[in-house]
Amino acid sequence: MTKLQKIFLFCFLLVLAGLVYMEATKPQPVNWFPSYSKKDKIPLGTYVLFDLLKNSFNEKLVEKDIPPFEVLQNSTLKGTYFFVNNSLDFDKTELDSLLNWAEKGNTVFVSANYFSDKLLDTLNLETSTEVNVEKIGTEPLLKLVNKKFDSQKPFHIKKDLAVRYFSEIDTVSQTVLGVSGAYIDALEIKEPRVNFIKIPMGEGQFLLHLQPEIFSNYFLLSEENAQHTSQVLAYINDGKTLYWDNYYKSGKRLDISPLRVLLNNKYFKWAYYFVLIGVLLFIIFEGRRKQRSIPIVQPLTNKTYEYTRTIAGMYLDKKENHLIAQKQIALFMEFVRTRLRVPTEKINERFYKAVAERSGNTQEDTLKLFTFIEKVNNQSNTTQEELLKLYQEIKEFKNKTDGKS
Repeated sequence: MTKLQKIFLFCFLLVLAGLVYMEATKPQPVNWFPSYSKKDKIPLGTYVLFDLLKNSFNEKLVEKDIPPFEVLQNSTLKGTYFFVNNSLDFDKTELDSLLNWAEKGNTVFVSANYFSDKLLDTLNLETSTEVNVEKIGTEPLLKLVNKKFDSQKPFHIKKDLAVRYFSEIDTVSQTVLGVSGAYIDALEIKEPRVNFIKIPMGEGQFLLHLQPEIFSNYFLLSEENAQHTSQVLAYINDGKTLYWDNYYKSGKRLDISPLRVLLNNKYFKWAYYFVLIGVLLFIIFEGRRKQRSIPIVQPLTNKTYEYTRTIAGMYLDKKENHLIAQKQIALFMEFVRTRLRVPTEKINERFYKAVAERSGNTQEDTLKLFTFIEKVNNQSNTTQEELLKLYQEIKEFKNKTDGKS
């Protein structure tokens, strides 16, 4: 290699090192994904809110990681079930469970930008989005109507976000608790839109809220906005147990560890810990070199597959084909929202086209699948053949999606 070539090589490596350094030290872009997970410290996570609630409720704050339908099988639960996410799509079985639970004197608090049609139809509600034509972007303004919480000026979210509101409510039985509007040129809500209502339900109530961003890290850490969040939460701070939902979260973590089954059972968990302690003691006291062969320790077997087969068999033995089909459909809708990033509150031609383009399926196949899903959803009973067909079609649809990615 000549001297000139060495100089060129050195300059090239120097430039490459500079580029690597610049790439490694540049600030990361802000992640605005609407996670609403208690573990996320991103702007739209709920790490700050959960920490505040934990300090306020102490032992009366209980986390729930399973579907509400399974949680409410325990008839002894009393208090408030707290849901917050960008969208909430309860299936019919879960919605009926929540309604029945509220009628027994409990509170269901739901905050989201998008509710399922089943929830809106059941409660005779309609929602819409305010569009600001006077300026680019829509920044929400929020306030409560109760004079006890009435502030001199509305609370302002200085971020381009959707201003969702209830366009139709039952004014006879439903009470307006809060309003919203779009910021134009002053901190004043010129045309108040209903975004927070109370719905009596037997001896209990439903509280529906349409601006979940007020529970996010971004809102709580901005100026004095935490005051508005505390005022909203005052409607549920009745000294009873607060059940925090971790299941309906866009940013929830999926536990795929093979130790999940062991660590979820306290007896298996402590047995596992004793095995680890025993191995550690063996290493300490018996780890010295000896003139004998080293024994082979067989690893623990993974029982996840057998466990899954047992749970699936319980459903099949009860012939609850329709319930299994609804769960498959709910999981598939969650797949569409989280994997394909397509909202599911409105299913129309635009929805079919977006799903087809992002999944790699044809629009005809997509329409055929969702037509069959709608048929299964609307019927009261599902045969085993229909259940198997639903499983196969969803599986083929996801396989084409994985093939595209």
